[in-house]
Amino acid sequence: MLDIRINPGNALDLAIGQRDAQVLNMVQEAVRHRQVMLAFQPVVQARHPDRIAYYEGLIRVLDETGRIIPARDFINEIEDTETGRILDCLALKKGLATLSRQPGLRLAINLSARSIGYRKWIRTLDRGIERNPTVAERLILEITESSAMLVPELVVHFMSDLQSKGISFALDDFGAGYTAFRHFKQFNFDILKIDGQFIREIATDVDSQVITRAMVSIAQQFDMFTVAEFVETAEDAAFLCEVGIDCLQGYYCGAPTVSPEWERVLRHRA
Repeated sequence: MLDIRINPGNALDLAIGQRDAQVLNMVQEAVRHRQVMLAFQPVVQARHPDRIAYYEGLIRVLDETGRIIPARDFINEIEDTETGRILDCLALKKGLATLSRQPGLRLAINLSARSIGYRKWIRTLDRGIERNPTVAERLILEITESSAMLVPELVVHFMSDLQSKGISFALDDFGAGYTAFRHFKQFNFDILKIDGQFIREIATDVDSQVITRAMVSIAQQFDMFTVAEFVETAEDAAFLCEVGIDCLQGYYCGAPTVSPEWERVLRHRA
């Protein structure tokens, strides 16, 4: 009699693979049908946390029932694909539309370095600025450290061109990648965002305190505005303010929301 046994490990791998493939298919369909929205998270002044410096617009992808598909389930898999490029375009388009409707707003939108030079993305930006030239000086483009280091020379060129139009740039997740400082000197980012792994529990983590102080010093040397990500407690916020961080972002300061204050005001007036 043939003894057929299923290896539990293989069965688990198969189930995970099938789930991942299903999620990717859902994301591709959602992007194809433009089932996306922005969630807005405030970035507040460290010394005056009641004052919002700007918002970050975080792209959210919806499944067929309207529920949000967690970005962690797909973002790494689509980053190198056409779907990733289109998602960057959709985030920019929605961000520019929001800036156009809200003349007092500053907004950061994420951009993969792989989308630099992507014609649809460039057309989206050019059209948004043509329709409302004021959006350029209120737009911040965030590029992760790891993404920027893939094509540093291209990023430097791209930034210089758009900064001449008034657009600002933020180096996101600083400390998580491997920045070569010869490129760092050339990048000329306006904002440096310190990765959350150094910020969580920083009030009691001496190692993170030393590293963060060093990163703040680097930012100050290059005249860069500093933002601490993933700020979750009052103790951490107080320490970050003490070491000279300019702005804070995280659940302590405000969670991302798809119903920001300005939209609630408009609905109330209607």
